[in-house]
Amino acid sequence: MKEKDNSTENTAPKKDEKIEINKSVFKVNKELRKQREEEQAKKEQEIAEKYAQREKEKKEAYEKKLHDERIELMRLKQGVLDESEATIHEEKEEEVKLSFGKKIANFFYHNKWWVGLGVFFIALGGYLVYDLLSKPNPDMVILMICDNNPVGTSTFLEEYFEEYAEDSNGNGKVLVNVYYIPYGDDDYQNYVNGVQTKITTFLNNADGVMVIGNKKTVDDLLPAEESFVDLSSIYPDDPHVDGYFYYIKDTKFAEHIGVTPDSITEDMFFALRKPKDVLNDSKEKMQETYDKDFPTFDRVVKALSSEE
Repeated sequence: MKEKDNSTENTAPKKDEKIEINKSVFKVNKELRKQREEEQAKKEQEIAEKYAQREKEKKEAYEKKLHDERIELMRLKQGVLDESEATIHEEKEEEVKLSFGKKIANFFYHNKWWVGLGVFFIALGGYLVYDLLSKPNPDMVILMICDNNPVGTSTFLEEYFEEYAEDSNGNGKVLVNVYYIPYGDDDYQNYVNGVQTKITTFLNNADGVMVIGNKKTVDDLLPAEESFVDLSSIYPDDPHVDGYFYYIKDTKFAEHIGVTPDSITEDMFFALRKPKDVLNDSKEKMQETYDKDFPTFDRVVKALSSEE
């Protein structure tokens, strides 16, 4: 038993021998890596030297050509050499013939920015034309020029007026568009909401004659006597009418459009724009709109006044 143990001890590698073997492997790997790096560096150096030699030869050939051409020119000027014998000729760039497909591709490549802009404007124009043609033509346009979000964004606002409107364009359905322009005291909000642009656009055409407004509308934008029809001469006995305005505070208008009564301020009114020449339309065109829309306005006023 003792002999077996001694045998095992003699054949087993010692700890120091293992360390030495590991060191030898590490050393061999290191030397191989170093050898590969040296070979790679040598190859790269050879490539660089060949490239430098080629460049040098090209440069020398080019300089020789220039030198020969200068001598030839001098000989030509001195009359020593005939033009027919000269080797210097104007080099003409060979015209590259392209196929039809390649010509088109080449055109688009060199003009891509202009083509892109053209496509953009064509697409924009097409969209505007489509939007104009596909947009339903309303039977009546009402301008709401005052800052009152509950009323202006009411889901039932247009539906209420459609109950009293007529199919004036003969397309088989009644459609009223109320354009809400939230004109208020906050100049920044007016700017953000594009109020000035909308006011300029709608007040300079004859599409909208009926106006929903308030005191600020009259004070800042539409002076009463100059802008509106005198309703007191049309409805002399209506308690809601005062001069040019039909005041809607004490009517059931809020109930009909689904807003709370306090959403209607004391100074809110209905009015009719006086037909006259505007920037984009004539007095005659506005008179046509007035004659078309007045019956609806009249029915709305009489219905609200009779509900008390």
